[in-house]
Amino acid sequence: MVAFVVSFLVLIVGIALCLAVGAKRPPGTPVTWGEAFVGGTVVFGLMIVAYGIVPHQWLTFADTDLLWRADRIVLGISSAGVVMGQDANLMRGSGRILINYQAIRDIIAAVLYIVFLAGQVWLWSVWQKRGRKPAVEKSSAFGRPVAKA
Repeated sequence: MVAFVVSFLVLIVGIALCLAVGAKRPPGTPVTWGEAFVGGTVVFGLMIVAYGIVPHQWLTFADTDLLWRADRIVLGISSAGVVMGQDANLMRGSGRILINYQAIRDIIAAVLYIVFLAGQVWLWSVWQKRGRKPAVEKSSAFGRPVAKA
């Protein structure tokens, strides 16, 4: 649990640090070789944390502390009805579907990957748009847009 929370906090702090640097640095400022090297290393490190360490720590936490294994059943569905818990192993009927804790664990890991990918695309967009001011459309005294400036 501690490793999962710490890895998640490291990711959040790293992203906040990147956003703070981006807010201070105006777009178009020349980048030195050293700044580019450090920035690339930090982003690569954050990607390792997001796509490697955080999901791994989640899977380890779910396996060891929560004991979400394949032999623990969450839900059973068949033509006989819906049964919660371990009693689903005994249910009869055709078309029996058993959902275990390991499947839930893997779904959460997949959701972590999807959220991190969407967050990475969003952060790219935020980084590329930093420092831009919204375009102000000139208007006439009557409130209509001016065709020629």
